[in-house]
Amino acid sequence: MKNLRFGIAGLGNMGSIHARSLLAGKIPRACLAAVSDPAADLTPYAPQAQLFTSSEAMIRSGQIDAIVIATPHFAHTTLGIDALAQGLHVLVEKPISVHKADAERLIAAHTNPRQIFAAMFNQRTDPHYLKIRELIRGGELGEVRRVTWLITNWFRTQAYYNSSGWRATWSGEGGGVLLNQSPHNLDLFQWLFGMPAKVRAHCQFARYHDIEVEDDVTAFFEYPDGATGTFITSTGEAPGTNRLEIAAERGRLVLEDQRILWNRNQVPTSEFSRTSLSGYATPPLWNIEIPVRGEGEQHNGVLRNFVEAVLDGAPLIAPAEEGIHSVELANAMLMSSLLDKTIALPLDSAAYEALLREKIATSKGNEKLARIPASMPLTDESGRPFAAHPSYSQT
Repeated sequence: MKNLRFGIAGLGNMGSIHARSLLAGKIPRACLAAVSDPAADLTPYAPQAQLFTSSEAMIRSGQIDAIVIATPHFAHTTLGIDALAQGLHVLVEKPISVHKADAERLIAAHTNPRQIFAAMFNQRTDPHYLKIRELIRGGELGEVRRVTWLITNWFRTQAYYNSSGWRATWSGEGGGVLLNQSPHNLDLFQWLFGMPAKVRAHCQFARYHDIEVEDDVTAFFEYPDGATGTFITSTGEAPGTNRLEIAAERGRLVLEDQRILWNRNQVPTSEFSRTSLSGYATPPLWNIEIPVRGEGEQHNGVLRNFVEAVLDGAPLIAPAEEGIHSVELANAMLMSSLLDKTIALPLDSAAYEALLREKIATSKGNEKLARIPASMPLTDESGRPFAAHPSYSQT
């Protein structure tokens, strides 16, 4: 295979961006061979790509080697399972699924190691996060004691939420800021610091917008070793903030405004506390700015890496199997808030699926799903999630 033939399912915001990158030749050894969407105007992609109104038909067309799934969230599971079953390489947009149980089903469908299965976690290409991960993994920071991430620069207007009927509904998206904007940050959180043991969250639903789901979240994480974390995100604050602060044995590291500042303790905190003869002394510091520039290749970098994985056997930046962790964190935060209690991880995926089913039963976002009795599963008798049926809009 000299060139990888891509099909893109869903020509909304992200699907159209990926399509333009492929058409412009920004991804070496790759081409856009087909697109599918039951509602979008597909004519801009002709004659370069074959046009389909059904993703299932495109998957079976023989015209593509790989698929990028950029549909609304519930369809990620159904189309991913279908594409894997048909032998395609699969790159799925975030989140890989709406809830952990569906993520488990999707991951279980990946049984052929020769098929490349990746997730679009483009922020893993950002050199700032790569440097921080290097410092943590290399032991430079020492034991991490506390992490605080304030991410409120995801501001969205009511017009954004009004742009599609599936947005910000339980039946269409399965959540709000935690399922749409913050999967990137949740993926990075676990990628850098691992998964916590307990989650306690307070989600505010429709605080800033006329929507069904959460648009403001404050969460507290507890780790098995005693470390703690706070995660705060919102789509209702302007101007917003993106500040990641790490308190560790070797001092405090802050990422903000594309700068990494490290107040580095010359003596580790625990050692200084144990050996200092002064009750009010603090460790002497070196104030360091770590020289990192740029934002990385982002989406195109993940696409390039995906092609290299298929054609050359390169390791993936973001294996899709790792996408379950951000889904689990989002689910745990929502469950914690809805039930008003601390949630222990690993999350009980069946319990959360049942809770989500209750929210979907009263959702305004999808009339078909709103009519499903609480006793029915989210999938039909063939195992297909209701919201991912071909009639479900992909834009």
